[in-house]
Amino acid sequence: MIVLKSPQEIKAMRKAGQVVARVLAKLGEMIRPGITTGALDRAAEDLLREWGAVPAFKGYRPEHARTPFPASICTSVDNQVVHGIPGPRVLQEGQIVSIDVGAIVDGFCGDAARTFPVGEISPEAARLLVVTEEALEKGIERARVGNRLSDISHAIQQWVEAHGFSVVRELVGHGIGRQMHEPPPVPNAGPPGRGPRLKPGMVLAIEPMVNAGAYGVKTKADGWTVVTEDGSLSAHFEHTVAITADGPQILTSLS
Repeated sequence: MIVLKSPQEIKAMRKAGQVVARVLAKLGEMIRPGITTGALDRAAEDLLREWGAVPAFKGYRPEHARTPFPASICTSVDNQVVHGIPGPRVLQEGQIVSIDVGAIVDGFCGDAARTFPVGEISPEAARLLVVTEEALEKGIERARVGNRLSDISHAIQQWVEAHGFSVVRELVGHGIGRQMHEPPPVPNAGPPGRGPRLKPGMVLAIEPMVNAGAYGVKTKADGWTVVTEDGSLSAHFEHTVAITADGPQILTSLS
């Protein structure tokens, strides 16, 4: 069942979303060649707790997972799509790293992700980042009362494929509220005009995951890290978005 949020609950969710946005901004300032993904994770947890939040990912264990997620953020490098586990890995010049942050504030969740360049990156990698962020924007534009859920999916897929990249099918966005993952699932590909009608009070985590090569993915032996099957680069951008009568409201933006 899709849980509709009241204006007061959306306001509460914005608090969590703002913490997520601030953490992503701070981590973006830290990313450089030579820093470890573990250092980013430690900084993120310190910031989350300093700003009154509980890390939403740490200890999270969905039904399919063999073990709980061991860190406060996900750090996915180059061909890692999502759910990369922070640790001793040292970021190198020319890489890209996707950072996914989840926070719980006063019982409500916020969730957002962004892919950052590490130093100077190739023109193709830079274009992948631009197109993926633009795809998120295209999806958010369709997150309006009266549209169907798959109108968001279709807008993302159209934009990505028009630029020669591919959208991951096996992983999707999701509803969000008091739980990190709520109905409905939000695919990033598909025909328009399908799925539930968008209503005021829906809150969705919209998150295109875009590969430079084919869309196939697989999960590594750690049970968490998802990588591209063909080894190509992958980018990930995400916002928590409330559906309102006045249009989509991005709850994880600093602006």
